[in-house]
Amino acid sequence: MTSSRSGARTGAAGLAALASLVADETRAGFLLALLDGRAWTAGELARHAGVAPSTTSEHLGKLVAGGLLAEDRQGRHRYVRLADARVAQLVEDLAAQVSPAATMKPRTLREAGAGSAMARGRTCYDHLAGRLGIAVTDALTGLGLLRQDTGFALTDEGVGWFEETGIPLIRTGRRPLARACLDWTERRPHLAGIAGAALCHHALTANWCVRIGSERAVKVTETGEQALSRLLGIQSETLR
Repeated sequence: MTSSRSGARTGAAGLAALASLVADETRAGFLLALLDGRAWTAGELARHAGVAPSTTSEHLGKLVAGGLLAEDRQGRHRYVRLADARVAQLVEDLAAQVSPAATMKPRTLREAGAGSAMARGRTCYDHLAGRLGIAVTDALTGLGLLRQDTGFALTDEGVGWFEETGIPLIRTGRRPLARACLDWTERRPHLAGIAGAALCHHALTANWCVRIGSERAVKVTETGEQALSRLLGIQSETLR
């Protein structure tokens, strides 16, 4: 009994520590920015959040110590990124619990345009999200390549589709082949996991999508519209 109570207290303390890390608005902003899957310098995050470099270093130190961020150094430069896909999932799941109207309420025309672009298509750590992510997920499901009835799972035909399309599914660690990730703008799940990451990587490297602005927003190119129409039957109007 004593051991059980001690374990419960340890778990509660860990949960409280995690909650305190993400409860700060500046640190939460850093985590959301890093959902683009790239490594950022402290200076870039400071400018993004509009805070002083000294304040940024303190916040980043706490996030690294708490295991939410990983740190890489190249010469004099210090880069930080989300520690792994589990942290990205945690951040995205928490963001999904907040009303889109509250998280995306624009204060300027520039912010309105950025918010519209993010809702249209963006990266969620290493997979596609927004209307683009939902359109791809729905198309895969409609073609019988992805099942959603008992949780997300690629069918045999789906695995074959990835192979035939030239998108390798590299299985590493315990990460699932397919996983549902709740989209915080569409309020529906989009494809994550190994398959979601592979598809997003291919979309960016094959010039199906290009990043726009300094946020996570992506835009489907003409090449991408043609490829997604040919391979998944997605209408171009859905992607604009």
